[in-house]
Amino acid sequence: MEITIDQVKEALRKVVEPDLKKDIVTLDLVSDIKVEGKVISFEVKIYNPAMHAKKRMQEALEFALEREFGKDVDANISLVPLPKDKEPEVRAILSNVKHIVAVASGKGGVGKSTVTANLAAGLAKLGYKVGLVDADIYGPSTPTMFDVIGSRPEGIEVDGKTLIKPVESYGVKILSIGFFSDPDQAVVWRGPMATKALNQMFKDAAWGELDYMLIDLPPGTGDVHLTLVQNVPLTGVIIVSTPQEVALADARKGINMFRMDSLKVPVLGIVENMAWFTPEELPDNKYYIFGRDGAKNLAEQMDVPLIAQLPLIQSIREAGDVGRPAVLQDNTQSSKIFEDFVRKFVDIIEN
Repeated sequence: MEITIDQVKEALRKVVEPDLKKDIVTLDLVSDIKVEGKVISFEVKIYNPAMHAKKRMQEALEFALEREFGKDVDANISLVPLPKDKEPEVRAILSNVKHIVAVASGKGGVGKSTVTANLAAGLAKLGYKVGLVDADIYGPSTPTMFDVIGSRPEGIEVDGKTLIKPVESYGVKILSIGFFSDPDQAVVWRGPMATKALNQMFKDAAWGELDYMLIDLPPGTGDVHLTLVQNVPLTGVIIVSTPQEVALADARKGINMFRMDSLKVPVLGIVENMAWFTPEELPDNKYYIFGRDGAKNLAEQMDVPLIAQLPLIQSIREAGDVGRPAVLQDNTQSSKIFEDFVRKFVDIIEN
């Protein structure tokens, strides 16, 4: 049976552009369709040219064709970046943010917020425009780590609409539920209330143009995670874990959650925090308090990059407590470790 161009278009209607939330044919992103027997050639314009995004789109296109025409179909697909003049309205929200990355952990207490804070401050230190959403509804710690406890975001008029103006610290634009609640009171919200608050921090805020937006997720899996994936066009997610088995088991669950067919968020890599302890008076010694290479081994098992192994250093904790991320310190062991982490993160995202 001869394959027609109309049949190819119909098959490709089942492929949704992740940022625009519509199928690629309706969006007029498919062009130059040619059919020669079982060889189907065409071009698809994509918004996100990053390698992981291209791979994800390639797999979706090949799957759609195989499902329609069988496994012996030969797809010759060219993926090209969407021209800049076609980008206005490309996203329903956060249209001026280049990369949106969530930072997650399977369990609490592994240093996820510390990793997020230093990554955000480190990116700003390199000159990038950075935003940070503290989505840890029940335990917001970003205000402490950026020395903005007690800050209250102001309203700002944008195109006739009043939006929330993020608080800025160390060059990072920040919104946290901690700005809207008493720091001494527990936030007791049901799931719908939490997700509504989270959506407001994305949709009703004046973020402006950003190179990176980081989202500090609550530990575990739940309503906040699902709301985020469904409403925000994520570039990917980073998983933070300590080397101990109880943390790794939860980290494994987190990776599998983001890989579910209903979510399919790229896992950019794993950060192993508290990888070892080195006393200040014994700088050449390493003590593997929580186990050795646990997250490194998990990264290999799950086929994801190990982005960094961060040691347990007292000054990192102290820096967070006084509200100045360790990456901002001048020429210290802590700052150098985080600077290397930040550079590797940028390399993964932009290459």
